[in-house]
Amino acid sequence: MRLSHTRKALLISMSLIMLGLVGQAAAAESSHSEAAPPAVATPAIATPATSDPATGTPAAKPTTKPAPTPTKTKPRTESTAIPKHPKGRTGPGGSRLTTGTKDVALTFDDGPDPANTPALLKILAKEKVKATFCLVGENVKRHPDLVRKIAAGGHALCNHTWNHDLRLGKKKPAQIRADMERTNAAIRAAVPNAKISYFRAPGGNFTSQIVKTAKQLGMSSIYWKVDPRDWEHGKTESDGAHTSRVISSVKRHTHPGAIVLSHDYAQPDTIRAYRVLIPYLRKRFHLIALP
Repeated sequence: MRLSHTRKALLISMSLIMLGLVGQAAAAESSHSEAAPPAVATPAIATPATSDPATGTPAAKPTTKPAPTPTKTKPRTESTAIPKHPKGRTGPGGSRLTTGTKDVALTFDDGPDPANTPALLKILAKEKVKATFCLVGENVKRHPDLVRKIAAGGHALCNHTWNHDLRLGKKKPAQIRADMERTNAAIRAAVPNAKISYFRAPGGNFTSQIVKTAKQLGMSSIYWKVDPRDWEHGKTESDGAHTSRVISSVKRHTHPGAIVLSHDYAQPDTIRAYRVLIPYLRKRFHLIALP
């Protein structure tokens, strides 16, 4: 069938229109896809290996140790049950409470202390006063030079056990004796042929057995008559208040014949107190080292 020129022209026009519409659609689709942003890759997060690639065994977890805290010299712990000012003629286990004369004896426990003992020795030397030092064996071993200074100053030496064992009196006689002998040996290693005439149980925890053993080793057991409890420093008590309390207690309770207990180990407030106390006591009593 032959088409007229008019129909041919119409068909051609329609074909061209259809081709144009398809081209626009394709162009629009192409333009839309290019405008879309590219997908953003998520960065990989590095994680610690949980196993050894070579062996397959779990990897050790990293450990961090806290920085060590500086150590401080801590005061010895005494028994809070001990009487502040014991009465009677003898102390626990038959220990001595007094000098037996009108003389007053100042005794200092738990040393030697590298900071406080030298300071105390200077005060005693300045005031020309002798005292008695009850020494802990472990501290003697650490500071033999201070033991020599104590002895050179004319002060008396007293055995105060090897490591301030508050329960020593409840141990077997052989254990008590071994502790005392070890402490005496350390003192004599610092000061050969040192005279050690006295023993004091830590915390005043004397028993008849500990007094008996000390006597067998040539030592008299000494308790005390005056205890300012200078080792007892409450958390809310300032250094100044602590020092004042020690001064007040010693002044109030010291009488002729008293043995006064204090501590040079880890007690700087005690040293400050005795800067005041020694001149005060020296004017009122004859101060001695126990003979």
